[in-house]
Amino acid sequence: MTPGSVTREIERPERFFENRFGLTSSLLERLLGSALAGRVEDADLFLEYRVNEELVLEEGAVKKASRHVSQGAGVRAQSGERTGYAHTDEVSLPSLEEAARQARAIAERAATSAIVPVKPDRRPHDLYSLAVPPVAADLSKKTALLERIDKAARAADPRVRQVIAAVSSEDQIILIATASGWTVGDVRPLTRLSITVVAEEQGRREVGTYGGGGRVPLDFFLEEERWKRFTAVATNQALLKLRAVDAPAGTLTVVLGPGWPGILLHEAVGHGLEGDFNRKKVSAFSGRMGERVASALVTVVDDGTLPNRRGSLNVDDEGTATGRNVLIEHGVLRGYMQDRLNARLMGMAPTGNGRRESFAYPPMPRMTNTFMLAGQDDPEEIIRSVPYGLYAVAFGGGQVDITNGKFVFSASEAYLIEDGKLTAPVKGATLIGNGPDVLTRVSRVGHDLKLDEGVGTCGKDGQSVPVGVGLPTIRVDGITVGGTQV
Repeated sequence: MTPGSVTREIERPERFFENRFGLTSSLLERLLGSALAGRVEDADLFLEYRVNEELVLEEGAVKKASRHVSQGAGVRAQSGERTGYAHTDEVSLPSLEEAARQARAIAERAATSAIVPVKPDRRPHDLYSLAVPPVAADLSKKTALLERIDKAARAADPRVRQVIAAVSSEDQIILIATASGWTVGDVRPLTRLSITVVAEEQGRREVGTYGGGGRVPLDFFLEEERWKRFTAVATNQALLKLRAVDAPAGTLTVVLGPGWPGILLHEAVGHGLEGDFNRKKVSAFSGRMGERVASALVTVVDDGTLPNRRGSLNVDDEGTATGRNVLIEHGVLRGYMQDRLNARLMGMAPTGNGRRESFAYPPMPRMTNTFMLAGQDDPEEIIRSVPYGLYAVAFGGGQVDITNGKFVFSASEAYLIEDGKLTAPVKGATLIGNGPDVLTRVSRVGHDLKLDEGVGTCGKDGQSVPVGVGLPTIRVDGITVGGTQV
């Protein structure tokens, strides 16, 4: 089955089951009807078949080539706030019935309440139909791409000492069936190209990284010679760090560049807008719907409907069609990201944000593609408006406390701004602040909204899922910068 056939199969879920998982609609009815009948408010079955492939080139040769196939199912039962979840990697009726009984046993300990049927309120999309999924692309073509990257990086500068290039591909087939009688399937391709360049000069070694991808074919990296641009950015980042100066410390005006710096928005603000944290009242945004939580220049959106993007989905992992959800509008809190459970308990509508890492995990509210909308300012003028500060282009690791929004992020590429001009690259810059507070300090927003290249992975409660981020150039007045300058 090719990814392009998913929309036809959605109209014929019985055939989808029979072809891929060997379960007919009558067997599903038996499973969801008899095994889960009783004191539960909602129940569903998640079936998954996944193929992962990875090639890694190091020291001019392919050092790793792997291919992994997994299959399994998860059964969920809900009653009140209690969720019972059981999973199995054996897709057979006896195994599924046992999983269903275990899920029900956990969930039905809660108080009895009426059954609430849940039906899809939107038709699924068709965002990533591909003629050739990335896992089906010719192996020699992938190897040739990695070799070209290695040669290009080494030829760019004699200081390049090491190049590591990797291409990973995935094909995930899912089918979701609910006790209320509807089924939906999806076929999800995913691929990513990652490049790491190590440069050395006078005993000093620095690392540059870059990459991209999405729900796209392998040829995506060949179009417009993207692989060359990715390689050049990783190489230049490593070379720039060789002459970087120590970052200043103190309270500074910080300008965030477009694209990947949206990861700060994702971590410092996005998680705090997920439904489960707000239902439990542990988020800095809990109970603040309709209040001003940011500068009037700030509008934040989570959109899972962008074609071919890494964080996009035709349907989420509960079968709800994804949507474009406005979270903050001109500084006012307008909504949370919801799965079905938290939406029901909060009296809100699901937003298509129920996501899980695999069949072994229950879904929870998660981001898809989260970004700030563009403003009116010229990005170059924003930089010119800063007498002294920091311009951050890329970020590495970071930590966030959801309960109060406090964050710490390390900038992997940043520059000094002096008299309105970019000067020396800096090393060791760390941004320290509070997410909700930072949003109130946004004083300029550029017209250059850019989404990241497609490398983001989000972790929450031990689960990782692919996501997208985005940002226009913005000026933030007064962020604490931890630096290495003595």
